[in-house]
Amino acid sequence: MKQTEKKICIAIDRGGTFTDVYAVDGQAIYTEKLLSEDPANYPDAPREGIRRILEAIFQEPVNPHSIPTESIQWIRMGTTVATNALLERTGFPCVLVTTKGFGDLLTIGYQNRPELFALDIRRPEQLYETAIEIDERVRPL
Repeated sequence: MKQTEKKICIAIDRGGTFTDVYAVDGQAIYTEKLLSEDPANYPDAPREGIRRILEAIFQEPVNPHSIPTESIQWIRMGTTVATNALLERTGFPCVLVTTKGFGDLLTIGYQNRPELFALDIRRPEQLYETAIEIDERVRPL
């Protein structure tokens, strides 16, 4: 495998259906789109996407059980799986943990509704079961 000076940057979006992997190696851009769950072909979509991109960059096979990381500067990964479970109410019940005094912040919301003075306000259902307020002090570093 060719040695490069740790310049490959990889960004991954792991979704419920697809996983998108985007990499930059100098001026070259590489992308992969895989099924997020495909156990017949790979155990982990983000790792498989990284492997395929490294194969494209180095033009040689990369062992799926031993992915070389010495040429990777960074990997950043985000996911919508937990957010979707929360929004679709398909995950476990959750709790909002917030600074003391802010437990009702999401209930109060903004005053930017279409009929500001309406008496029959219909609020969206909360995404959490309860709010836990904790004593904390936030200070700039």
